[in-house]
Amino acid sequence: MIDTLFKSGVKGVPDFLTRLRNKEVWYNQKEGLFYFGPDARGDIDLINIETGQGEGRVSSRTLKQIKPNSGVRTVIDAALVRFQLSDPDPVIRAGAVETLERNSDASQLAPLRASIQTETDPNLKSRKERLEGLLTISFGQTTEERIEAISRFEGDVAIDVRAALNPLLTTSLEVAKSLPLNKNVARRVYVNAPLPFDVAYSMLVSAGFAPATVEREQRDKALIAHIKDAHVAGIALSGLNTEAARDDAYYKLSQLGKVAPFVTQAQKEKLLQEHVFYEVYAEPDAKVTEQALKTLNSINNSVGVNQFIDLVLDALSLGSIYFLAAIGLAITFGVMRVINMAHGEFIMMGAYTGYVVQQVITNYTLSIIVALPVAFAVTFAAGVLMERLVIRHLMHRPLETLLATFGISIALQQLAKNIFGTQAVPLTAPAWLDGSLIINDIVSISYIRIAIFVLAVIFLGLLLYILNKTRLGLEVRAVTQNPSMASSMGINPDKINMLTFGLGSGIAGIAGVAIGLFAQVTSEVGSNYIVQSFMTVVVGGVGSIWGALAGAGMIGSLQKVIEWFNPSNTLAAQTYMIIFVIIFIQFRPRGIIALKGRAAGD
Repeated sequence: MIDTLFKSGVKGVPDFLTRLRNKEVWYNQKEGLFYFGPDARGDIDLINIETGQGEGRVSSRTLKQIKPNSGVRTVIDAALVRFQLSDPDPVIRAGAVETLERNSDASQLAPLRASIQTETDPNLKSRKERLEGLLTISFGQTTEERIEAISRFEGDVAIDVRAALNPLLTTSLEVAKSLPLNKNVARRVYVNAPLPFDVAYSMLVSAGFAPATVEREQRDKALIAHIKDAHVAGIALSGLNTEAARDDAYYKLSQLGKVAPFVTQAQKEKLLQEHVFYEVYAEPDAKVTEQALKTLNSINNSVGVNQFIDLVLDALSLGSIYFLAAIGLAITFGVMRVINMAHGEFIMMGAYTGYVVQQVITNYTLSIIVALPVAFAVTFAAGVLMERLVIRHLMHRPLETLLATFGISIALQQLAKNIFGTQAVPLTAPAWLDGSLIINDIVSISYIRIAIFVLAVIFLGLLLYILNKTRLGLEVRAVTQNPSMASSMGINPDKINMLTFGLGSGIAGIAGVAIGLFAQVTSEVGSNYIVQSFMTVVVGGVGSIWGALAGAGMIGSLQKVIEWFNPSNTLAAQTYMIIFVIIFIQFRPRGIIALKGRAAGD
């Protein structure tokens, strides 16, 4: 009906179809006429479709409303596109382009091309030109224009390009006496390599090139049906006690024309050798498929490059998270030689602090800005308190320190459960951190991870400044390299230990806020990162910021590479990383960047 309306050339067809799609067409059964009217109930104002004049108010109960279903509305939208592509309103033109991007056919190629010449919006013109190329691939009139359109998309990794090219390269398996010259043959296929024997013979039967295989049940029924005087085809029933004997009896019956032909294995092999199996492209033009293969190969190469870039971005993102989680532990471990098993709980405290701040400040952007220093202050104070009450009394006793901090870790987790419950609580990111930076259909990275990466870079710069340009940093480096010599120079190691432990805990709190933006905030959120934090410190080098950065980059990259090979098993990635760390420290026990000074070998 829609095609008939368009072919009629009547000026009001687009308006009629628009109203039909919007359910604004009514039918008067008594008159046998259609009218325009609003999609409403009660008394409605009717409009004469031919003249456009009002026909007065009529009760909707006396009319029948035409309500096209979703399928018909889709067809109408596609038909209206040819008019909407050149509509003065850019919003309508954009909607038409979007409709074509979802569903299009050969009839829309010409109006699309015509609309490109008059398009004034640069973005819409670019989309139209791209769409014109994609439609030309499938519906172009000549081989040359299709080849030109295909070559235009070399190296383009967008999904819509592959969606246009793949149907051209779809193949179907066929059989013939010899390779046909009038078909676009993709390749020849050989029996048993990889075409199975039975499948190949079934194709011969379906094509009428060979008789059907007689199944054992059919054979036995035929033998029973031809028993005469205790014999079948001259063979006594007592002699039909083997499969070979039954096959021989059936073969004799087939020779007499009493049953369907019997095909032996040797005959099947001979028939298969006399025929050729091949795959033929759905696209009949060989030049088109040749260019499509060339373009698709270039796209696959680009896909590989972009997948590598995406992997690098994921590794950088994960490495920045591990760096934030581990840098405080690296400083604490480097200065005090304390294995703090409760470091993950400081991350957890920071995440819960961010949640509490958001309960007070409902503006998510402001709450995150406030939460970062508040989390640092809370965890800094908790770290100082822990150092004063526990750590300082267990210095140089690593086993007792490990057990004590492990017990504190369990206690802090239980305390968090008692206060906040066992269910995850939300730490909501601001709206401007929603979504991802999409470079193309393959490479993308979420804005939250970009923000965490920027935060890691800021902290790297800040810590380098503190350690290299301030008196506190000088004293920390002195105590790290040689505590005894630093003490003899008037530095108070106990005070430095306290401030260092507090600083490391405070940084862990800030890391907790960052991690809480994309991970579930529970009492175990910190323990999920403690293993990676220790691996980062060990691999990077104890007491070195640059070592922690290198270790985080290596651990993050290794995990992403392992996950890329086995994406469905993250536990395997953890296991392989631990094995890697064990092997790595056998060859470089001091880490990537070894500590310098007299205490380096302690």
